[in-house]
Parts: sequence; structure tokens; C-alpha cells
Amino acid sequence: NRTNDYREDPSVSSGSASPYDYINSGYDRGHLASAESMSKNYTAMSESFYMSNMSPQDPSFNRGIWKKLESLIRKWVNEYDKLYVVTGPILESNLQSIGSNKVSIPKYFFKAIYSISEKKMIGFIIPNEKSDDNLSKYKVSIDNIENRTGFNLFEALEDEIETKLESTISEF
Repeated sequence: NRTNDYREDPSVSSGSASPYDYINSGYDRGHLASAESMSKNYTAMSESFYMSNMSPQDPSFNRGIWKKLESLIRKWVNEYDKLYVVTGPILESNLQSIGSNKVSIPKYFFKAIYSISEKKMIGFIIPNEKSDDNLSKYKVSIDNIENRTGFNLFEALEDEIETKLESTISEF
């Protein structure tokens, strides 16, 4: 069952956002790794409520298109042998913030998905706002996400495989 035990993350040595940062902010404490995807056991569910797994999300985004994408990924998990999912905010300069901890409000979020068995990847970049669009509008290559974030998401792959898969948008 969902625990809803939002709390600071004690493992973040630089300090963590607080649930209080979100009070009267107009933003949801949006999960990066969804609580529903962590329903295998109590520990995983509870840990999904650390504030290090939260980011300010527009309520219509969080409960709308982001929820659709999370549901789609859970469907894919049941169809494929193993998936790796990397998710996060795209942090840029001059972002607005909320709370006493000055939690940045991302304008965009990403998800990068890699199927090992199928040898394919797909990415999504979605604006942190209400959208009634089809998820296909937000499909991007992993290279696109890496260029926007500065991260090398699947660096453990052999370079030849990484280069090929990250430059294409696979169909799942």
C-alpha cells in the first residue's frame, strides 16, 4: 500500500528538500520514480517518499501526462525481460524555486528507457505543464536527453552499442 510518508533524505549530505517546502506552493511533490512502481515491498515503497525522489510538478502534469508515461512504462516492464529507466528533471539556469530550501521548479522532465533483451532505447522530454497531447509528441533520442542534461546515461554500454542505440528513437 502507498505509504505517503514524505520525509527528508538522511543520505543527502548537502541537505534535502523538506515536505514543508511544498506547502501552499501550488506544486505537487512529484515522484521521479513512481510510488506505484515501488509497490513490491514496504521498504521500496517507503523509500520512494524520500524528498530526494521528489521534484516540484505542476499538478495537472503530475496527475496527467506524467502519470500516463509512468503507466506505459509499467506496461512495458511486463512485456520485456528487463528495462532500465532513468528519470529526472532538466535543470537549467534561472529557474523559479519554492520553499525555504529554494527547491528549483524544472520546466521539463525526462525519462530514458533501455530494453536489454530487445537492444532498444527511447526517451521522453515533457514540459512541466498540463498536456492533452499524445506521448508520441515527446519522444526523443537518448542523445537529446544527454545534450540537455549533461549526463551520460548509459555509459557502461560498449561504445559502439551506446552510440547506435542512443542516437535512435526505438518503438516499444
